[in-house]
Amino acid sequence: MRLRQDDAGSATAEFAVVVPVVVLVIALTAGTLSAVSRQVRLEQAVAQAARVAARGESGRVGEVIAAIADVAGDGDLVCVEATVSPGVPLPLPPLRARSCALAGGR
Repeated sequence: MRLRQDDAGSATAEFAVVVPVVVLVIALTAGTLSAVSRQVRLEQAVAQAARVAARGESGRVGEVIAAIADVAGDGDLVCVEATVSPGVPLPLPPLRARSCALAGGR
């Protein structure tokens, strides 16, 4: 099948338009997955920090908790809250997590 003379560069033009869009979609998907993964890790870290703080354990773990999170008492609960940047160059809000544990490890 022969191409008509006026269709000669249409495949190249279509390719030039589609490739940047595909690359942008892949980059946004990867960035979003990275931010979601960071949120999950943050939630797990805050939950562990709340358990450690509730037991009153000190040492290196306590220093790390104090450096990355706010620890506050709320009645019988010890709550830990942390906020971090998403870590990706996308306009996303800061990632936040909060977890509480029963004081004294009861």
